[in-house]
Amino acid sequence: MRRFIPLILFCITAMATAVAANGWEATDKTMPAAERAAAERTDADTPDVWVKDGYIYIASQRPVTVKIFSILGQQISQESVPAGTYRLHLASRGIYILRAGTLTRRITL
Repeated sequence: MRRFIPLILFCITAMATAVAANGWEATDKTMPAAERAAAERTDADTPDVWVKDGYIYIASQRPVTVKIFSILGQQISQESVPAGTYRLHLASRGIYILRAGTLTRRITL
């Protein structure tokens, strides 16, 4: 059983690196009103983040660095996103941690 643990960890790492292959793409969608009312806004510089139809959306008024981590803490993606609204499709469903500037959110796909 112990010799399977490194194999399992290797498979998880390989899947995590292949998850965000496409990168962020620009979109013209806006945050739904119901989610906007429930969003935790600390200030105007905080980006809006929401999940819909298997995509992670981020809308920001200024450029922001976005990092996505697996639930195990492994970094999956890091990209600097200019001002505007962008979306990212992750190939694998699961729970992720998104960090955009000072905002940290748990994302479930």
